[in-house]
Amino acid sequence: MGDPGRSIAANVENMQRRLAAACEQGGRDISTVKVVAVTKNFPAVAVRMAFQCGLRHFGENKLQEAQAKYAELGDIRSELTLHFIGHLQTNKVKDAVRTVDIIQSVDSLRLANLLNENTVKKLPILIQVNIAEEETKYGFPVGDLDANVKAIAALPNLEVLGLMTIAPLADDPEEVRPVFRKLRKLNEHFGFKELSMGMTDDFEVAVEEGATMIRIGRAIFGERS
Repeated sequence: MGDPGRSIAANVENMQRRLAAACEQGGRDISTVKVVAVTKNFPAVAVRMAFQCGLRHFGENKLQEAQAKYAELGDIRSELTLHFIGHLQTNKVKDAVRTVDIIQSVDSLRLANLLNENTVKKLPILIQVNIAEEETKYGFPVGDLDANVKAIAALPNLEVLGLMTIAPLADDPEEVRPVFRKLRKLNEHFGFKELSMGMTDDFEVAVEEGATMIRIGRAIFGERS
């Protein structure tokens, strides 16, 4: 078996090369794009290795897993920014606001209201948009976005950073470029600073279209078991 730390380091280097090329192609400064390393199904030691490679933003989509894993990382926890990127059940809100730093996947007004009522500090969030209107995905439909953004932005304990989407699966990343472009235009319409879109297979296109956060799992940690 190879050294997992060495393999993560090589993967991070390769991913950073891809990111630099995408930034150059899109006329972007690489410092404007945050890499959120998605650590679901990977142990705390993998987070530590990625941290040693310079990564500081990490993403989890299951709260229980995040709680257990990041409890093992007490010595570096204050240096990490932990993003929740999955569908958050309303009965997990109290635990979520005490465990994570940013919730990227606010997908209903009810969830936003509960977060606002339960947070112990001003909570940064992103509003999830179901831009391609897929039945299997969570998020606000585009047609309802204006009213919901206005309502969520008025909640005093939430700080809306921007919009987030999960693009449809496609064999060719170019197929999802219109989805990313549409979300960027919506983000500009609202005047938000952060735009979370793009994963391992399509992040270059997302960056060219203006993503400021990309959520990368496989390209850093390899295949999940």
